[in-house]
This record gives sequence, structure tokens and C-alpha cells, in this order.
Amino acid sequence: MNSNQPVISLERVSYAYNGDAVIEDAALCVYPGDFLALIGPNGGGKTTLIKLMIGLLKPDAGSVRLFGENPQRSRLMVGYVPQDRHVGAGVPVSVLDVVLMGRMRGGGGLYRYSADDRRAASQVLEEVGMAGFEKRPVGHLSGGQRQRVFVARALASEPKLLVLDEPMANVDPKGQAEFYEMLKNINSHCTIVTASHDIMVLSSFVKTVGCVNRSVHMHDGPHLSRETFESVYHCPVEMIAHGIPHRVFPPHENAPAAGPGRDRCQQPKGPCAEGSKKI
Repeated sequence: MNSNQPVISLERVSYAYNGDAVIEDAALCVYPGDFLALIGPNGGGKTTLIKLMIGLLKPDAGSVRLFGENPQRSRLMVGYVPQDRHVGAGVPVSVLDVVLMGRMRGGGGLYRYSADDRRAASQVLEEVGMAGFEKRPVGHLSGGQRQRVFVARALASEPKLLVLDEPMANVDPKGQAEFYEMLKNINSHCTIVTASHDIMVLSSFVKTVGCVNRSVHMHDGPHLSRETFESVYHCPVEMIAHGIPHRVFPPHENAPAAGPGRDRCQQPKGPCAEGSKKI
């Protein structure tokens, strides 16, 4: 793949559920090696945007390209970790069983795992810090450990793009920091897009931020400012960040709305203010 070709590109994309607009006139580009965090309030459209990106939903208007093609044709190049991955303690499925599912390529019928499949599963479990847990029932793991297993399943197919939807729901702050540090290491060989409403993801781990609340505003770098958060969440925000490196950028009212050319392919003029600020 050409390093100048976007992994994901959206142009004037809109989508509605039952006539209610969820995403309006969204435009963005994600390039190879990027680590994009989509932030915004619950119900703001983050999950819908992710599903549009990888072809699980079709836009009502606009165009979506995944690796330069229709998402339906290139979806096998994506590892996807969706929301709602609850596994009961009584479900008799092991960590290795779950990860091996990522090696299945569909087609129906009985799939017999090869020695290469098992080697790949062992390698990704090592990468996510879960080596030695192969026989452990998934339902007996902690929330953070389960998330690592589901990331391993997504990586087992050797994707070029890893997409995660709210991966750190119900995980404690220490577990979140360790998880995002793991993703930072994975980002050395895989483009990552994650949706989150936790500010932890906006620290030193990500490279690009997309603010999503029906419209989409893209920003280079893990920037943080009270004005920006208030413009996304539509309510006053009190921010406290201890030991989390961050930068500050102008609020969205100073930037043009999303539309043709309003994406990372053509950034608005005016540099973001850089520095360290406590709010």
C-alpha cells in the first residue's frame, strides 16, 4: 500500500437512524501508522462512525474508502474489537479458543486450525501480555485481561488496521494506562482507530484526535482544552489532569465545519497552540 494513500477516507458522509441524523457531512482521512482517538459524548455518533469506516453500515450520503476501496472489499484487512463483549463465568471457552476465532476466514463448514494458526495465536497472546493464559476460561479473567484477549483475537488475522470501540469501559485507571501502553506498542506495526470518552486515551498514546458529536472535527496531536471539550459535550467541563502530558488547541468555533476538504487531507490554516496547561 502507498504510504501516501489514506487507510480510511470519508467525504461528506451522513447517516441517520429512523430519520434522526447521527453523522452529518463528516470528512476525514486516516493515514498508515496513525493512532486516531475518536472522542465525544455517549450517543454522539462514535460507534456509528466506526461502523461506517469499516463497512458495517452504508452511508446515506457521501463516500467511504477503506484502503482505497469499497469497505466491503477490504474489510478482511481490519481487526475489529466491538462493544458488548461480555462473557459469563460459566461459558466453557478458553483464551486460546477465543484468539483462534480470529484465524477463521469464513466460508462456512467446519474449520480445522492449523499449526500456523496456533503459532499465530501464541504470538499475539505474547504481544498483548497474555502468554500463559491459553487454557484459562475467558469468563474468569478480569475486565482488562478480557480486553487484551479480544485485541489478540483481532490481531490474529494479521490486520493492517485495528479498530476498537470503547475498549476501556469498566476498566480501572491503572488497567487503562497499561492497556493504552500496549496499544502504543502495537501501533508500531498497525494503524489504530479507537473510540473513547476517557481522557486517558488523549495523553501521550495517540497521534490524532477526532471530536465526534454528529459532526466531526479532526485535530493533529493529543490536544486537550476546556473550550474544546465544552464545544463537543455542550456543557461546562472541569478538567483535572495529574501527570498526563497534553497540548491545547482552539475551540471548534474557530475552525470551519466538516465538509469537502475539511479533513486531515486539507487542514485548516493556523497552527495549534502548544504547551502544558492545567484547567
